Amino acid sequence: MISSAISKLLDLMTDTWVKASFDDLLALADDPKFADAKFYYNEGYLRIEMPPIGSIHSQDNNILTNVVNLFASVKNIRIKGLVNCSFRKPGVAECQPDLAFYIGSEFKLPPRTNSPIDLNEFSPPTLVIEIAATSINDDLGRKRLLYERLGVQEYWVADTNTGDIIGFGISQGRSGEIQESQVLPGLTIALVEEALQRSQNQDDGEITRWLLQTFSQS
Repeated sequence: MISSAISKLLDLMTDTWVKASFDDLLALADDPKFADAKFYYNEGYLRIEMPPIGSIHSQDNNILTNVVNLFASVKNIRIKGLVNCSFRKPGVAECQPDLAFYIGSEFKLPPRTNSPIDLNEFSPPTLVIEIAATSINDDLGRKRLLYERLGVQEYWVADTNTGDIIGFGISQGRSGEIQESQVLPGLTIALVEEALQRSQNQDDGEITRWLLQTFSQS
């Protein structure tokens, strides 16, 4: 049962952090009204995001997925990507990043179910990417703290308004800005930004051919 206070607040607010219990999160996640929503929970606060409907978010999502997967493939790096997947630390935290990747030789493949990935059973994703427009300040702030707490190793924020990528390496619960990926060594943030810029006037095939040539030569 959702508390009356949280119910009233959520009738008025999305895309903001609201004080709530983890039980409130579980109840809302089962509410058909929020069937398409994304949920974030950290330190007693809940945020519900409704998915964007414009093409810019989906285009950037596609390009970033291709960049990461192509680089890993060319460099023979083991990788598993997930789109809009929920990760849950029961009673503590929840997130549903735009993109998440398990990277490296040690990770256990997540299960093929319709339930959030249980972070008490599986490790957190290695790399998380949020694609931000109006949520940029939150992605750089509270969400970054959430990913620090969950033990994500690297976090990128893609600003759709500017085409910039802000990358953070995370170690021992603290993050610092990076210019080259630490979990995909050799992949620079500048190259990822260039791929996004090219996508404004080039088709996916043209960008893929450029990426493959660039990665093969590096």
